[in-house]
Amino acid sequence: MERAAALDMWLRSLVPAWPPGVALVAFGGLGRLQRAPHSDLDLILLHTGVPGIDELASSLWYPIWDSRIGLDHSVRTIPEALSVAHDDVKVALSLLDARHVTGDRELTQQLVEAATEQWRRTAVRQLVRLREITLTRWKAHGELAFLLEGDLKEAAGGLRDVGILRAIAHAGLADTMRPAVRAAHLRLLDTRDALHATAGRRVDRLVAQERESVARLLGLDDGDALLRRVASDARTITHALDDGWRMADRLRSGRRRGADGKPQRRPVARDVVEQDGELVLARTAIGARPDPSLSLRVAAAGAVTQLPIARATCEWLAAYCPPLPAPWPPAARDAFVTLLGAGLGLVPTWETCDRYGLVDGWLPEWTRMRSLPQHNPVHRFTLDRHLVQAAYEATAFTREVGRPDLLLIGAFLHDVGKGLPGDHSVVGAPIAAAVAQRIGLPAEDVAVVEKLVRLHLLLPDVATRRDLSDPVTIRGVAEAVGDTTTLGLLHGLARADAQATGPAAWSDWKGRLIADLVRRVHIALDTGVLPAPPRPDPSLVAGPLPVVHLDGERVAVAAADRRGLLAAVAGCLALHRLEVLTADASTVDGRALVEFRVRPRYGTPPDSLALANDLRRAVTGDVSVTQRLRGRALATRPGGGGRAPRVVWHREAATDAVILEVRASDAPGLLYRVTSALDEAGAQVRAARISTLGTDVVDAFYLVGTWADDAERDKVEAAVLGAAGT
Repeated sequence: MERAAALDMWLRSLVPAWPPGVALVAFGGLGRLQRAPHSDLDLILLHTGVPGIDELASSLWYPIWDSRIGLDHSVRTIPEALSVAHDDVKVALSLLDARHVTGDRELTQQLVEAATEQWRRTAVRQLVRLREITLTRWKAHGELAFLLEGDLKEAAGGLRDVGILRAIAHAGLADTMRPAVRAAHLRLLDTRDALHATAGRRVDRLVAQERESVARLLGLDDGDALLRRVASDARTITHALDDGWRMADRLRSGRRRGADGKPQRRPVARDVVEQDGELVLARTAIGARPDPSLSLRVAAAGAVTQLPIARATCEWLAAYCPPLPAPWPPAARDAFVTLLGAGLGLVPTWETCDRYGLVDGWLPEWTRMRSLPQHNPVHRFTLDRHLVQAAYEATAFTREVGRPDLLLIGAFLHDVGKGLPGDHSVVGAPIAAAVAQRIGLPAEDVAVVEKLVRLHLLLPDVATRRDLSDPVTIRGVAEAVGDTTTLGLLHGLARADAQATGPAAWSDWKGRLIADLVRRVHIALDTGVLPAPPRPDPSLVAGPLPVVHLDGERVAVAAADRRGLLAAVAGCLALHRLEVLTADASTVDGRALVEFRVRPRYGTPPDSLALANDLRRAVTGDVSVTQRLRGRALATRPGGGGRAPRVVWHREAATDAVILEVRASDAPGLLYRVTSALDEAGAQVRAARISTLGTDVVDAFYLVGTWADDAERDKVEAAVLGAAGT
């Protein structure tokens, strides 16, 4: 407010004497007395058609521009302003924030009254268009509650949405500006002010590098505390806006009434009826001793019917529904599974129940997980939303598994260990078991849920980091899983988890690798016989050398066996901007066979003729290609700001080899440098698995031999660390 008052005084000084019929009107942040330190000025020079208005406007706008303050300005009469507002809903909203700065105060008052009256008359129609614009904005900017670097103004649940809530309240459609919304709004304003002060410029996106400084200015413990507060406030605003849209829709379509003039009520589930497009409690459900399972049953009905639960119903349930006993009664357990498996209705219903505190009554662990940030850039959601999203994604696979209820519960609980010290899979398993026991599952089902949580990363990790043709790989997974029912559940959970994580966590090649692993393990569990390793491509073991096959994502090469062959092919692929996903090398009748699975690093496939020519020259030792590879490798080495690479040895994870894992920052040509270093150190690589996790990689190399000598291992490790160096 002090900032706005100072700007008002300065603006008044720019034109000492104002003629009658002219007024300077502020809107936007300045109009609301909420201007951020580096926000633009939004001004209207309002007039009645007096002469000399252009000269007066110039005497205002030029000093503002000279001060390097952003300016959004217009010069209009009241009819002109109202006409634009009638056709442009954004202008209509901005006029609701109009505030007199200087000049003819009566003229400003006329605009405010006329704009408010016009909005009230046209709001129901205008809100349809406003909702379309809002949904487009949300699609572009995402949901503030779940983003690591959300836009405090434009994202769903941000400051822009508070303007819509005020507009709905101005129209008299709903009480949208309740105390919780006002408090959330003020906190978001404080956060944006602190962000402007920290960055020293206009910025609305809460970027990672500013997070800690903003938190300190706001008196919060750290950046995570800031993100959790922003998430909570954004959810409050989003929920209020959902209520506002719903009320506007109801007024536009008309309330359904019976012959007696009362709202129609339609039973949808036990103790739950629909009234005016919302779910409310049946009269028989409201008593002195409500059923403890009532809140879960109402939530399940809301998710299945995809109808919102009335605010008054949520408030009554939060106040009067008794806590669930341990273990839960069957009705509560059945409702919980129904809720998780409801599909599209799950997420909005869960969010509603969470806003009113119902979820805390079901799951005391939820408080720790609510709005917990996941800092890996692969994740698009906070932890709590990720768990709910995983349950939603799991519904696509319930018909493929023997126990769909356990798949839903396992998907919902798979990451409950996150935020606690240690491996979240290991830490979360007993927590999930305790929840499953409290829900009322029998002991054998509790054990399955515990195993699902403990092993939920097994299939994707093994599929992308191990040689699936190696019997040791298949035997190890089969022993860990134990039975085909659990294998099917883990397969469904792996896919649901990846899809709930974000686009970067899943791809067609990863899905094929996991499916291949599941098929092989299923054969082993079902028959007790390990599947035979695949036979080499017949076209590679016959005909003159070299042989080069390019088939979509598959690159296969046969050449005379020599040192450095794997590195040469890897270097050529990097030279043509291809990322390597898997690599296999073998020797048949004196010829070396190398097969890669690749994808374009930047989305555009390379010239296949040029790639094939470079591959043929590289595998025959052409010096010109080798020099290009080395030059490119040196030019693309990672910089010195990343974490140091690490090497991990696995001595008994392969049949005829030792696995060396390299964990390092991703960079073009990394595989070429590492395989070259392994070759120069005397290691023979028979297979490689490349796993990219955001900006990091975990590359597994199968080194033929026992590697029992410490000195030899140290030599290879030093060479690899040097090649992957920071």
